[in-house]
This record gives sequence, structure tokens and C-alpha cells, in this order.
Amino acid sequence: MTDTRDDTADIAWMRQLAEEGGRGPMKGAAILMAAGLIYGTASLLHWSVASGLLSVAPTIFNVLWLGATALFLIVVTVVSLRLRGIGGVRTTASRGANAVWSAVGWGIFALFTSLAVIGSRMENGGIDMLLSIIPSAIMAFYGLGWAVTATLQKSRPLMVLTIACFVAAPVLALMAGMSAQYLAYSACLFGLMALPGFILMRAANRS
Repeated sequence: MTDTRDDTADIAWMRQLAEEGGRGPMKGAAILMAAGLIYGTASLLHWSVASGLLSVAPTIFNVLWLGATALFLIVVTVVSLRLRGIGGVRTTASRGANAVWSAVGWGIFALFTSLAVIGSRMENGGIDMLLSIIPSAIMAFYGLGWAVTATLQKSRPLMVLTIACFVAAPVLALMAGMSAQYLAYSACLFGLMALPGFILMRAANRS
């Protein structure tokens, strides 16, 4: 029997399929949404206390951020187990995005650990200024995460998020020492992490 297949057409079809797979919906976007929601809410509460809107002792700050981190770790564990149970095809772009955001998370953890070590050797006044760099540093980390994800997904909207994060970093630095810094930080977390994470999660669920 004669093989009538058009090899050129087959190769073109396979290439198109591979490219579409590379731009497939990002898995694990629920974790990004959770990060934005949890830490955005924590930042909003921090601002409420720092500005005097809520009459709570400043010692609540440590409990607030540690509690937010504990909740986030629980969400990460639950979502990761759920995604592992679902299985399915994982594209190169999806694996790359998961890897870069995992690296961002570990980078932030290393940053916090380093700041904690430095803070333990400083006076109280210095610690406050040291902590004020955290929002800017987090935005820089998120900018790196979105930059790689945008490249892997070939997405211009995600590249806009990258630029927004990098712009937000120095803007937040200008507010160092002001309670308004945490209000602006919460807006960045909601707008540059929670919202896009939700949109990406919806896109993945529809796929």
C-alpha cells in the first residue's frame, strides 16, 4: 500500500502542536493567587495597625507575618498535592514556570533568613529601616518570576506585569519608614499577584 501522507505537513502540524503546548495554561497559578491574597491581607492589616486605624500592640506584627507564612505553606502543600493527583501532560513552559516560581519562593526565604540574622545583631532603630526594604525586594523577586514566565508563555500581558513589579520596587522604597508603604504594598500584592494568579488559574481550569 502506498503511503500518501505528506511528511512536510506532518512536521508542520507537530511543530504547531509543540508550540501550542509550550504556551499552554500555567499550572499552580492558585499558589500565586494565594500568595497575593494572604500576604496582601497581612500587609493591609500591618498598615491598619501602623497607621493607628486599629488599636493593637505593635508586637502583633510578628504574629501577623508568621501566621500569614504558616497559612501560605498550608495552601502550597494542599495545592501541590492536588496538582500531583490530577496529573496530565506538563509542557516545557509549565515545568519551567513552576521551577522559576519555586526558585523565587526559596530566594525570598533566603532573604528573610538573612535579614533575620542581620536584625539580631542590630539596634531597634536599624531593624525598622532594614525591614522597610522587604516590600521592594519582594517586588523585585516577583518581577523576575513574571519575566521568565512571560518568556516561556510568550505572553505580552505577563511582561507588563514584569515591568509593573520592577517599577513598584523603587516606588515602595520611596515610602520607607512610612505606614503608607504597607498600604501600597498590599495594593501591589493584590494587583500584581492575586489578580493575575486568579486569571491564570481560571485559564488553566478551562483547558
